[in-house]
Amino acid sequence: MAITPPLCLQLRGITKRYSANVANNAIDLEIGQRQIHALLGENGAGKSTLVKIIYGVIAPDEGEILWQGQPVRIPSPRAARALGIGMVFQHFSLFESLTVAENISLGLDDPPPLRELVASLRDVSERYGMAVDPHRHVHHLSVGERQRIEILRCLLQNPKLLILDEPTSVLTPQEADNLAVMLRRLAAEGCSILYISHKLEEVTALCEAATVLRGGRRVAACDPRDVTPTALAEMMVGSTLPECRRAVTTDFGPVCLEAKSLSLPSDEPFGTALKDISIALRRGEILGIAGVAGNGQKELLAALSGERQVTPSATIAIDGKACGDLGPIGRRRLGLSFIPEERLGRGAVAELSLADNLLLTAEGARKEKDAVVTRGFISPAALRRRATAIIKRFKVKAAGSEALAASLSGGNMQKFIVGREMGAAPLVLLAAHPTWGVDIGAALAIRQAIMDLATSGAGVLIVSEDLGELFEITDTIAVLSEGRLSRPTPTRLTGIEEIGRLMGGMHGAETPLAA
Repeated sequence: MAITPPLCLQLRGITKRYSANVANNAIDLEIGQRQIHALLGENGAGKSTLVKIIYGVIAPDEGEILWQGQPVRIPSPRAARALGIGMVFQHFSLFESLTVAENISLGLDDPPPLRELVASLRDVSERYGMAVDPHRHVHHLSVGERQRIEILRCLLQNPKLLILDEPTSVLTPQEADNLAVMLRRLAAEGCSILYISHKLEEVTALCEAATVLRGGRRVAACDPRDVTPTALAEMMVGSTLPECRRAVTTDFGPVCLEAKSLSLPSDEPFGTALKDISIALRRGEILGIAGVAGNGQKELLAALSGERQVTPSATIAIDGKACGDLGPIGRRRLGLSFIPEERLGRGAVAELSLADNLLLTAEGARKEKDAVVTRGFISPAALRRRATAIIKRFKVKAAGSEALAASLSGGNMQKFIVGREMGAAPLVLLAAHPTWGVDIGAALAIRQAIMDLATSGAGVLIVSEDLGELFEITDTIAVLSEGRLSRPTPTRLTGIEEIGRLMGGMHGAETPLAA
């Protein structure tokens, strides 16, 4: 008979209301000592609210929290940290203008002198295989590198309970494997872990227990090692999952996005220069670009989207029209749409409503502009109709078209941005990590929408570190490493291990990926 481990944390009847919305409804949760426990659910299921209660960001309206068997009140994150609770949020809380070490120092309640902190940071990062340069400024770092800072900042506080929200969303398979090794080591050393992830294969391989939320309620609890990822997903959504479908084809149309020998120095001191990159994306094709964060993805997307202009203008062309010297609006007028990796700040303005966020791209998208502008005047009613249509099609959980972008969960904001960009009926879609941090149901919907867009004749270029996603939906795949792009190859002719090796160390590959 299995012995139940002692409890690290216990929640009893936790309830949190926001006006008429009940975010958490009488939730019970038990996390054992040294246990890796998964918290699962769709976007809007109540996961974020629950972990914010545990971490002291918000207070519950009802219920009880027991820490190591004793009732406690957690009025603030500082109080949570004093107990031994650490949390790595999905959305980073870093100061762009400060260095890695300075950011970590600000996040510690009693930071040591900076020189000692740098030494400790190097030691911990080396121990857990999460290398960072303590002296680099954050605004020069990729999304993946910023995530490492958050994790390391938490580890430096020696937590007894570590809460991780989507920790592998921008990691390579090798990095995700290294993180799993690190988490198992932490658990063996006595740290309990609450693990939030939409990658259910990771959950079944790593976690010893799982609690599933749906609609703010606890609907299931299980040992994920005894069930399949599909069974977990169906617990989350409450129904059978749809399958992504698209006919396999190699009969693509003419080139719709082309880059010819694109070489571009980085405009940041620690950025990655692009070196002789050539791309020929065809209509109806989905091209995936894999790579470890920080190998030139940000620079490549800036050059292709128009955020950074290049010369000569013919270096980049959309539908045969030179556009290297055009900005984002000019390229949108040629038929380009762009899903950036940062949802808030670049993809949307937090303080604006969903309807008003449509205006961010309407100027460049002719179809969208015609739909919301009449005789030179913006039509608020038309904006609301379009926002409502996106909310309905992509099942965005929001309080209507007038809801502020800041009020949405990360996954729901992502679904809205995807809907906005696809609503422009683009000839070319650039997508950076299109399903990062969204639940399984939303990820399937986004992937199907991307495949449908390609089937309609658009070319799609996806930059992602999620190899499972790239192998599921792309026709062609290449690897970006140290600013060089490997020769694209049909996705069906290569494998995850081979691409993972190229991402992880075989930099600057010039040869075909296929055997």
